[in-house]
Amino acid sequence: MDFAMQAQLGPKQEPISAHGHSHWNPYANTNGTSLAIAGEDFVLVASDTRQSDGYSINTRYDSKAFELSNSSVLAISICSADGKRLHEVLEQRAQVYYHKHDKHIGTQALAQLLSNTLYGRRMFPYYVFPILAGIGPDGRGVAYSYDALGNMKDVTHIAYGSASALVQPFLDNQVGHLNQRGADLDARLDREQARKVAIDAFTGATERDIYTGDWLEIYIVDANGVHKEVRELKHD
Repeated sequence: MDFAMQAQLGPKQEPISAHGHSHWNPYANTNGTSLAIAGEDFVLVASDTRQSDGYSINTRYDSKAFELSNSSVLAISICSADGKRLHEVLEQRAQVYYHKHDKHIGTQALAQLLSNTLYGRRMFPYYVFPILAGIGPDGRGVAYSYDALGNMKDVTHIAYGSASALVQPFLDNQVGHLNQRGADLDARLDREQARKVAIDAFTGATERDIYTGDWLEIYIVDANGVHKEVRELKHD
């Protein structure tokens, strides 16, 4: 091909498949693990405090559980920033409810509010899988698990986060009494049993999951309010 013909044809075009594409991702997975265990007259929420990005630890104390009222606690996992923003939105709406009705919002109403809030953001969802736990109107402990779009389920035990594949089967066995011959599947743990199970779950998770560790925050909600305990986990 001579120079004149090449000039008429113009520069050679690369096939479309050869061009690179840059992708922008607005989300970040900061990992960590949260769980909830519902009892007869209490509910326990526990989460670790490590925030990491890949093999880098951003901070060793980043809370993933938040007190929303005197009878409910919110726990989050996956994206810390989205979780904190979700907590702020729910806290503001709970305060508006209090000033309108002169009473704290109940756990069931708060659970529905959380579902509606997540569904309202379905086109650009919060990158979190929240757990809402508290005391129901009958005085029993309740826990609700959600996906990012607001689908909600009432559960007796649940684990979300980077170590959920390790923690959930343990809870199924110890709290749900699955794979136990002759066990009462409807029986619930007492407060001390639930506390020990939560501690054992996180102690085991830190041995296998590098994204879970540092400190463990345990919230126990009962008729007298919210009680918080902090324990040390592995730091490596």
